[in-house]
Amino acid sequence: MINESVTVLGTGSMGSAVAGAFVAAGYHTAVWNRSHDKAAALVGANAHPDIADAVAASPVIISCLTSFAAARESLRGADLLGRDLITLNSGTPDRARGFAQFANSAGARFLGGAIKNVPAAVGDPNTLLYFGGDRDVFETHSATLRVLGGELEFLGAEPDLAALYESAVGATLLPALLGFLEGAAVLASRGLPASTMVPYSVKWLQMIESLLPVLAGEIDDKDYTRLGASVELFHTAVADDMRLGAETGVDLSWHAPMHELLSRAVADGRGAQSITALIELLTRPGTR
Repeated sequence: MINESVTVLGTGSMGSAVAGAFVAAGYHTAVWNRSHDKAAALVGANAHPDIADAVAASPVIISCLTSFAAARESLRGADLLGRDLITLNSGTPDRARGFAQFANSAGARFLGGAIKNVPAAVGDPNTLLYFGGDRDVFETHSATLRVLGGELEFLGAEPDLAALYESAVGATLLPALLGFLEGAAVLASRGLPASTMVPYSVKWLQMIESLLPVLAGEIDDKDYTRLGASVELFHTAVADDMRLGAETGVDLSWHAPMHELLSRAVADGRGAQSITALIELLTRPGTR
């Protein structure tokens, strides 16, 4: 039986999964949530109605609150001196830097992290977590953090690196989900269930996965010639997108900014270049 202790702040879907993983692993687990009833419902955890008591219960505090701002506001009345504070919430890099300053000024060591999976996968050996900030905190608590996932990565000493990569990697999520929802709506217009396209969508995503090293190589080298899928190829498909929307009655207006970006790239003389050349428009100031 493990005798170590940990405090988890926030018992929403992710916080509950995190606390549950520690309880299952034998950790003395203190929890706090703004709604105390939610924290008290966690079997095996010690729920504290006062955040100061929850913080005092362990030398390592893991925050799963909704944002850096929420964590900062909640922790104002707690004594963080000598504590190791690890965040697993979403937020922008500048918010992460500000929170790190808050933690350090309160006498705590800070490590910013992110769980790259859904709550149900917390504790799975294939679940990835990455961190940025105080390396000693990462190394000291690596065994504790490994309870949450089998793959741990330390990105570097900058306290905002996890938030930076969370923003960069997470940028693919909503467009991918919208694409799947659009596909389901297109099939529904013919009375076909979404489940029928799942095997083909999986293969399609695996194909995209295989191209990521090529995409990254073109971007890093600024050599937009190797992929073979040109800006013009995507641009000529804009008309078909519009026809598909009209035929199926599916609202494809979310495509408009992408269409506009393609048009600007063609006007910029990039039609024959790989689609990766769009990054030049995304990163160039004053292109709009």
